[in-house]
Amino acid sequence: MIDILPQIAHNYIAQAAFWGWFTAQAIKFVWQLVRHGKFCPERLVGSGGFPSSHTSFVIATTTAIYLKSGASDLFILSLVFSIVVMYDASGVRLEAGRQAQILNQIVDYFTKKNIPVVITRKEALKELLGHTPIEVFGGLILGILVACIQFYYIYNGVI
Repeated sequence: MIDILPQIAHNYIAQAAFWGWFTAQAIKFVWQLVRHGKFCPERLVGSGGFPSSHTSFVIATTTAIYLKSGASDLFILSLVFSIVVMYDASGVRLEAGRQAQILNQIVDYFTKKNIPVVITRKEALKELLGHTPIEVFGGLILGILVACIQFYYIYNGVI
């Protein structure tokens, strides 16, 4: 197991995946800091927001596979997986986040009326789960850019 970690760390595709995810999370963190003036470390790892780090992660991986191997079977598998992740992020998880908002509003309403509820506002459901289509598109563009920059400048030895 220990021998595999350096191999993964030096693998171009694994690096592209990591940088795709990390770049998206860093953008969300900085955007929160600049726009709202709030230091929110949760934005470095949390889901939701622009750009989609899930999308950036899988698209950077898919793009890296394509740049390294062309339209191989592995690329097609990765592309299908990426489409499922993007659909889930902008569909299922987005709707789950909207449902969490409504349920939290119901809890707030009953709490204000002093009606006992099963959960408290401290235990509120997480609302920022999914992504709008624009957030997914931002992750798609970011993932492609990260993998291309990594491939052309680092993997090919330009830097």
